[in-house]
Amino acid sequence: MDDIAKHLGMSKKTIYQHFDDKNDLLLKLMRLKMETQSCIIDECCDRADNAVHEVFFAITNLVEMLSRTNPTMFYDLQKFYPEAWAYFKDFRENVLLEKFKNNLKRGIAEGYYRPEIDIEIVSRMRIEQIEMSFNQQIFPVQQFSMSQVAKELTLHFVYGIANMKGFELIKYYEENH
Repeated sequence: MDDIAKHLGMSKKTIYQHFDDKNDLLLKLMRLKMETQSCIIDECCDRADNAVHEVFFAITNLVEMLSRTNPTMFYDLQKFYPEAWAYFKDFRENVLLEKFKNNLKRGIAEGYYRPEIDIEIVSRMRIEQIEMSFNQQIFPVQQFSMSQVAKELTLHFVYGIANMKGFELIKYYEENH
């Protein structure tokens, strides 16, 4: 809290007028960040020409967000702030899961994704891929940037669900996005 007060140029007393403790501050920040992220995802879905385009908007957004994120944040949240971590996990397992399912349904309906994919399994796999990109035991930050890992995993994912028509669109967006 001392560092936060110093960075903001205010006293800790002023901070404590608005937040009960550091846990309360982190929980409120997590809620705000996840609400903002949900709005960004919705905007990307609305602006996207198709399901594949939506994925490329997501890549851009994810890379931008992760490039500004300290890699230890996820570990620290999980270890020291279980309430904020639980909120993040709830967002991931409910909000993001639904958005992935919607993208898969859209891509199948538009004829860009393979119709035989199991939407429930593939959307949960995608959640785990995102989680994996934060895992420093698999991708140590000294060797990999979280944003590059997330981008590579997303491209691997979209190529895995696309049909031939989707491949052409993916290549187009890779070259022009």
